[in-house]
Amino acid sequence: MAYVGAIDQGTTSTRFAIVDHDGAFVGMAQKEHSQLMPRPGWVEHDAAEIWRNTEEVIAAALADAGLQRTDLAAVGLTNQRETTMVWDADTGEPLAPAIVWQDTRTDELCRQLGGDEGPDRFRAKTGLPLATYFAGPKLRWLLDNVAGLRSRADAGEVKFGTMDAWVMWNLTGEHVTDVTNASRTMLMNLDTLDWDDELLTALDIPRNVLPRIVPSIGLIGRGRGPLDGVPVAGILGDQQAAMFGQACFNPGDAKNTYGTGCFLLLNTGTRAVPSTSGLLTTVAYQVASGKPRYALEGSVAIAGSGVQWLRDQMRIIAEASEVEELAKTVPDNGDVYFVPAFSGLFAPYWRSDARGILAGLTRFSEVGHFARAVLESVAYQSRDVLKAMEADSGVEMNELKVDGGMVVNDLLMQFQADILDVDVVRPMIIETTVLGAAYAAGLATGFWSGIDELRQHWAEDRRYLPEMAEDQRSELYSSWQKAVGKSLGWVE
Repeated sequence: MAYVGAIDQGTTSTRFAIVDHDGAFVGMAQKEHSQLMPRPGWVEHDAAEIWRNTEEVIAAALADAGLQRTDLAAVGLTNQRETTMVWDADTGEPLAPAIVWQDTRTDELCRQLGGDEGPDRFRAKTGLPLATYFAGPKLRWLLDNVAGLRSRADAGEVKFGTMDAWVMWNLTGEHVTDVTNASRTMLMNLDTLDWDDELLTALDIPRNVLPRIVPSIGLIGRGRGPLDGVPVAGILGDQQAAMFGQACFNPGDAKNTYGTGCFLLLNTGTRAVPSTSGLLTTVAYQVASGKPRYALEGSVAIAGSGVQWLRDQMRIIAEASEVEELAKTVPDNGDVYFVPAFSGLFAPYWRSDARGILAGLTRFSEVGHFARAVLESVAYQSRDVLKAMEADSGVEMNELKVDGGMVVNDLLMQFQADILDVDVVRPMIIETTVLGAAYAAGLATGFWSGIDELRQHWAEDRRYLPEMAEDQRSELYSSWQKAVGKSLGWVE
């Protein structure tokens, strides 16, 4: 069998890709799912719709490649992290809409859980601050607010999972999650790689609803339905998968993914490095029977979704691809700054009271300035994160590997290099998230011989070199920080 498949269950769409031994894509299909926003700050998905889409894209990608499932040596899975759902243990029916990672309904609950110790109450065990981002408080909210759910959970009638667990349940019948996704729940101990009784008690969550935690890379189960009999041998949260696909296998290797959000990860090897600068300590991956690898992560909530906002809500552009040309109609941002705090601000601020603003508007301002400000906000947020990462790790970066849909935007990538004052390096294959899931499954089953072979597949496409003068860089970043200050404290 000459191919490996990978499911990429993302925030806005699901896709299935088929990869050959050289790491090249030979088939792919993708389908968007609904974004449900029933109240301000609430973001939900229909998990049943997502599974239907998963089945459709598997069939479509196989057809696109002219292959059968029997041509696949293995399948891997990557997923939007932290998105939380519950389903009936017998029927598999969702018992509530999935609460998406961007959702902020648990804001007050997180403050209550922090108590006198504040948002760092659980950081020593979990590597995470108490924030609306993570899955544990979302599960607690569901147990407290969906009628009858807690009593059913106590009776063993309910299954909880992030989206990897939901797809795996439908695909293999196994109730499992991997260490990377479990590390985003605020329920797993980073040292033991197991659900922690103290954390479960503090969040009032019954252990019997939780999936079994497994290594990221290793045989987990066998497919049913559209992938009947195919070994399922890898699970990685989407940002860890992108890191794997970028061949960031050594301590000090870093990547930044520009998708719905923006996520910068630094490999810290077998040591879980605690953060004092507003970053997350997370599991990067674990090979079965091996030691876990850890990472520092800076998570930005709004990147590509800011462009979607220009398209869908503001209707300034008809297609996301138009944003670069619109931004190029002006020579600079016209002193306009966009702080995309639609769900508060994530790393390194962790301020759920922030809200989005456009600052610096004058009669001179036009839509080109809006477009440029939206793009530049992604680069500024990445600088916030990179500086925090250098402070925590002691590693000064001189280049940054980038991937994700937004890296085809040359204006953004050049501005990113300029505002960071480091080289920005785009690989030949920018869809590294789904590639990383394929790598994980192929590595687990011997399709690839090892890490060294995977590293040889990585190739540079373009390198963006810093061109901006230091005084201009400092002036722009100072204005960005001023705009961030104006966005804080909006929600009492």
